[in-house]
Formats: sequence, C-alpha cells, structure tokens
Amino acid sequence: MKPYLLLPLALVCSLTAAAQVNPIQLGIQLSPTFNYLTTDNNLIESDGTKLGLKLGLVAEYFFQDNYSIHTGINFHFGAGGALRYDDQFTQVNIWSEPLNEVLTTQPTPGQLTGGSTYNYNLQFVEIPLGLTLRTREFGYLRYFVQPAFTLGIPTGSKGSIDRASYIDDNETFKIGSEVNALNLSWGIGAGIEYSISTQTSLVGGLGFQSGFLDLTADNDTQVTRPGRDPAEDDSKGRQQSIIIMLGVLF
Repeated sequence: MKPYLLLPLALVCSLTAAAQVNPIQLGIQLSPTFNYLTTDNNLIESDGTKLGLKLGLVAEYFFQDNYSIHTGINFHFGAGGALRYDDQFTQVNIWSEPLNEVLTTQPTPGQLTGGSTYNYNLQFVEIPLGLTLRTREFGYLRYFVQPAFTLGIPTGSKGSIDRASYIDDNETFKIGSEVNALNLSWGIGAGIEYSISTQTSLVGGLGFQSGFLDLTADNDTQVTRPGRDPAEDDSKGRQQSIIIMLGVLF
C-alpha cells in the first residue's frame, strides 16, 4: 500500500471504532426565544423585545461518556428587535431604498425625524457548533452546560416604523438591503436532561445568545443633530436572544 494512503485509512478506522463506542445522538428542539437589538450608540436605544421560536435538528458526537460536540440546523422565526432614534435627531435618513420603493409622495424618507422606532422582523437559518458538558446521571437526571458559536443566515427581513407621522405603524417594508448577510454569535446554555428510556431524553434549560457582528447595514444612512453637519450612522446593531431550551434526544 502506498504511504500516502495510510493516514486516511488510519483516520477512517479510528472514527469507525469511535463511532461504535461513542454513538452519534440525534434530536429535535422547539425553543421559544426572546429577542432584542442593542447598539454601541447611546442615542440609538433598544426598544422592545420580540417573541420568536427556534425549530430544528440537533446532532451530537460523543468523544467521552459525558462530553460531546453538538451541531445541527435551526430555523429561527421571529428574531430581530427594535431600535429607537433619539428625539434630538432632526433628520434620520434610514431605510432609504425600501422606503423609496413604496412611498411615491412627499415627505420623502430623508425627512424622517428622531423619536421613531424601527422594527426589524427577521428570520434566520442557524448552524451552531459547540460542546455539551454533562454530569454523571443522578437517577433519571443529568445536568449539562453548552457553550457554542452560531452562524446565522437571514432568510426573511421585514420592517415597520412606529411613530412616523405619515406611515402606519402596521405597514411593513422589505428591508433585506438594510440587513447584513451573515450573523455570527456566541452563546451559552444550561439545563437538565430527563431520561424516559435508555435512548431517549427530554431536555429543558435556559440559554443566552449574543451577536458578534453588526446586523444592521449602514450604507448611505445619515443622521443630523442641531448644530452639526449630517453624519454617517456607523452604529453597530447586534442581535441578542434569551432562549428557553426545549427538546428531545433519541
């Protein structure tokens, strides 16, 4: 056998042996979420929480009896949040492209002033990657901690504006151009597994997820305050989520 084939063969053999001892476990989750946006600009404030839902598949690979690597795919509905621009802004030129597509009469989007709240109604496909660290079993219970990173890809982006004089609060706009294409976040969760059979467990817990990247696109967005020239809004809007972790492993 050629030498360069030995390493792949050894790797396949070791993974096969490990899989026989430490099987892959699958599961599903149906987890309510509470979502909000934060910024690094004290004149742009988080304004409210959105109720969402994570629905997805979970896969775990056990490399020790109580330790595993987990991944999967989630559909996160009802993500996003709301940002309120301070009253002192005399002009807020935001969401120009989607508003210009809908509004055909004056006043123009550039005449929006401060005091309005911009609602981001988002959906994501998420791919988590992390560790699950479990305790030994106490009767039918085991406790766990899950640190993880999550890659999110927006699949739906709609927005609405509260307290804008000429826009109804319930009117929605397509704001895909105002949302960045990727969201990377870190998170941690903790909870309990309850065994209902040798292969099946119910999972419950609480988690927190925080975005690294700026979710809001600031291209051509300007804000104006009294006594100052128009300035580009380069604030960073980050997605935050509190998760009620509910699922089944089998």
